[in-house]
Amino acid sequence: MKPVHTSFVDAVKDIHDGATIMVGGFGLVGIPENLIKALLETGVKDLTIISNNCGVDDWGLGLLLQNKQVKKMISSYVGENKEFERQVLSGELEVELVPQGSLSEKIRAGGAGIPGFYTPAGVGTPIAKGKETKVFNGKEYLLEEGLVADFSLVRAAKGDKMGNLIYNKTAQNFNPMIATAGKVTIAEVEELVEIGDLPPDQIHTPSVYVQRLIVGKQEKRIERLTVSD
Repeated sequence: MKPVHTSFVDAVKDIHDGATIMVGGFGLVGIPENLIKALLETGVKDLTIISNNCGVDDWGLGLLLQNKQVKKMISSYVGENKEFERQVLSGELEVELVPQGSLSEKIRAGGAGIPGFYTPAGVGTPIAKGKETKVFNGKEYLLEEGLVADFSLVRAAKGDKMGNLIYNKTAQNFNPMIATAGKVTIAEVEELVEIGDLPPDQIHTPSVYVQRLIVGKQEKRIERLTVSD
């Protein structure tokens, strides 16, 4: 059985200044809302965060950005956050933009212990600057390195007390691979069940990748609400 925390602050208290953190989610879908808010409370700073995007101005990772706790973002999409834009243009925030498929594969590779891979994405663009290229079957490919983190924060719909996780629908985006690529993975689950209650063939993240668990109620905000007249 894995430790089941009752305090979100306690679950993240050893995340230190200067740590590299991977955070699951796509937009606001599948983000570990309460773990992010706990980092806001601890005040940890100079973080390097690896995540598909940086939330919005008033929710998700945008909260940490607003509080000046983020030193560097490694992301593929940053279009919904005005504070992100302001900090980049003012030189307050370091940004490494990665094509979304490459970011996904860099995380998967890191979690699998693969140091690097070749991809055609980014060849001939500023992303290729300073990186090795190689030709396979007459086509040029770019060498990308795998990514790992000190801590991974993920959110699951269900988890059992051993740490096996199931994600709901599109929350399967970056969460499963991020869970594999952190030295310490902390899982925020909406529902915690007994060992054996999860169908083995439906488990997305095996317990071997998870070190800590905590149960949290989610607000599940909508990034951009679109309604009919």
